[in-house]
Amino acid sequence: MNYADALAWLYGTQTFGIKLGLDNTRRLLAAVGDPQARLRFLHVAGTNGKGSTCAMMDAILRAAGHRTGLYTSPHLVDFRERIRLDGAMIPEDAVAGGLTLLRGAAESWDHAPTFFELATVLAAWWFAREGADYVVWETGMGGRLDATNAVTPEVAVITPIGMDHQKWLGESLAQIAGEKAGIIKTGVPTVSAPQPSEVRTVLEARAAEAGAPLEFVAEPWPGDLPGLPGPHQRWNASLACAALRAAGVQVNGETESEGLRRVVWPGRFQRVTENLVIDGAHNPEAVETLVSAWREVFGDRRASLVFGALRDKDAGQLLQRLRAISDEVWLVPVSSARGSSTAELRPAADAAGFVAVHEGSVAESLTAAHAAKRPVLVAGSLFLAGEVLALLEGAPSPQATAQ
Repeated sequence: MNYADALAWLYGTQTFGIKLGLDNTRRLLAAVGDPQARLRFLHVAGTNGKGSTCAMMDAILRAAGHRTGLYTSPHLVDFRERIRLDGAMIPEDAVAGGLTLLRGAAESWDHAPTFFELATVLAAWWFAREGADYVVWETGMGGRLDATNAVTPEVAVITPIGMDHQKWLGESLAQIAGEKAGIIKTGVPTVSAPQPSEVRTVLEARAAEAGAPLEFVAEPWPGDLPGLPGPHQRWNASLACAALRAAGVQVNGETESEGLRRVVWPGRFQRVTENLVIDGAHNPEAVETLVSAWREVFGDRRASLVFGALRDKDAGQLLQRLRAISDEVWLVPVSSARGSSTAELRPAADAAGFVAVHEGSVAESLTAAHAAKRPVLVAGSLFLAGEVLALLEGAPSPQATAQ
């Protein structure tokens, strides 16, 4: 298959939906020579801050001179964003070659692999082929049954845990924490961000069961993070540094500072221009940190809000929290089969008490929001963040993916 054919085949596997479990992943890994056995992983789970923490670890490792793989999800514009080596996206010919190999391995299976299982094994195969020193490895959803959990890492990293993906992970914070604690392995050091008491209890119990040393970071990174504003990012930076130390990576304070100065993570309080911020916050805790970051950067200035969300998110809670920094909202559809229509979002916006509520396309709404002469904030979904970035870059609208 060429790149276009390979990507079309991969996206076609979305019909299999989200399927939690490790059997297919292990089977695929074995089919391509168990590349995970030749790699050192830094495995990251949590609800909020996973991508930013991964980006920080990657930047610090590269500042220290290590050849570093970075696997994250979802992508915003280009599928290849998910798989990076030393900051560069996986080449198109490598995607085509790897997916051709995986398709051949799985074509006779009764239970076909999912999009995320294939992407995960493609990443491990590529990183091993290219000789990565370390791989920063982000879970897609949960942890215990996530495809990324088919590896044994040097360290398990837990970012702040909150309510999200309840359909798959459970209806309580303790249940969700139990799924995410599934990345804790026997004897493997674990480092966590500060957590609510019920989450901390679950993590402590799992670590004790596994005989895994467990550390909670106690204070935020003391320096500035030019590319990632907001107090929550200083906690993520502290977590990233503690995780690298726990994994036995030799880095010093100067290297940590150099890496953190360089890090940028698209779609997370991304200040595209002086007056346009794009943030993929899509659960209540993430929106709270977004509001804090907005106030840190813009003070009391109100936002012209462009908002879209997936149908399985609580748009009402998100809009109620965003109302703290905005009076006027433009509701837009998200390009995803799971996306809410503007008509579905309208009652939540009205209930949140916005002074003015508009509906329109993404392009129309961005133009109108800018005309209001206030800073514009795009929020509610990473899918929306990717769509806006593609629009600004003049790129084709990204294809929505399950994870």
